[in-house]
Amino acid sequence: MKTNKTDVVTSFKSSAKSNVIRQRTLKTGIGCSGVGLHSGSKVTMVLQPAAADTGIVFRRTDIAGRGAIVPALWSNVGDTRMNTCLTNDANVQIGTVEHLLSALAGSGIDNCIIEINGPEVPVMDGSAAPFLFLIECAGTVEQDAPRRAIRVLKRVSVTDGDKTATLSPAAGGFRLNFHIDFASAAIGQQSFSVALTRGAFKAEISRARTFGFEHEVAYLRANGLARGGSLDNAVVIDSTGTRVLNDDGLRYGDEFVRHKILDAVGDLFLAGAPLLGVYDGVRSGHALNNQLLRALFADQTAWTYTTIAPGSAAAQGLPLSAPVKMVANG
Repeated sequence: MKTNKTDVVTSFKSSAKSNVIRQRTLKTGIGCSGVGLHSGSKVTMVLQPAAADTGIVFRRTDIAGRGAIVPALWSNVGDTRMNTCLTNDANVQIGTVEHLLSALAGSGIDNCIIEINGPEVPVMDGSAAPFLFLIECAGTVEQDAPRRAIRVLKRVSVTDGDKTATLSPAAGGFRLNFHIDFASAAIGQQSFSVALTRGAFKAEISRARTFGFEHEVAYLRANGLARGGSLDNAVVIDSTGTRVLNDDGLRYGDEFVRHKILDAVGDLFLAGAPLLGVYDGVRSGHALNNQLLRALFADQTAWTYTTIAPGSAAAQGLPLSAPVKMVANG
């Protein structure tokens, strides 16, 4: 992570542990198997507990040596076509990480080693809900180290045509606002706003599935994408743009915009710590979300590390939008 501020990290680690929320990891390892959304390859993945200050790290079990380690950080994001793909210095990749990272973020997990025997996270049902279920089954445990958060100090924004992504300061925790506008009558214009609490993530966001259009399937597969996609793991809109093809319909009336928020939660967790601020996305996607983090960390005056005091809304998960007592370390 190229954010410098090593003195801030040292100060953070030396904080009075009794006065701050502590880091969390899984209580035990837990795994699953499935197919990659874009590769179509079968993959097995195990989420393992990790020591304090490890962060979120992928380890390719099908590759030997140090090249198998791929830290889940914004600076390792390479390909952002239809997914967020991480690439380390040895050119080892982990694709479609956003749904799993979203579940980890929504569960308040700070440290986890993700063992995986292929180049792409299994898509499962196209949402974060199966990963959230795994985390709940494994359980979580508090660690003997303070949780680090990143407080946004000033507005940072990136734009690409009619697409924008913005981070702004907030008095409390982390809120996401998103707006989409598709020519498809099945989607149209949708907006949604949510404060990222663990309960709200599970109820309002986690079950929203990835989506696509029937007429795009041939093109995507010809370009090595969506080879594992099906009605079992994606919402598909017919070639007229007016009808959802899935027999079970939508899980939420506005499932499309909720999934865009789900993606943003995962993409922004690549900051390396929970964010304290407000995210606004207008037609944004994986590429712009990553550009937003790069713009944030390029400006040392736009952010600072902070800890969160016990008794705040952040005690059991990620910060809420309600006022939170914060202890600055930079």
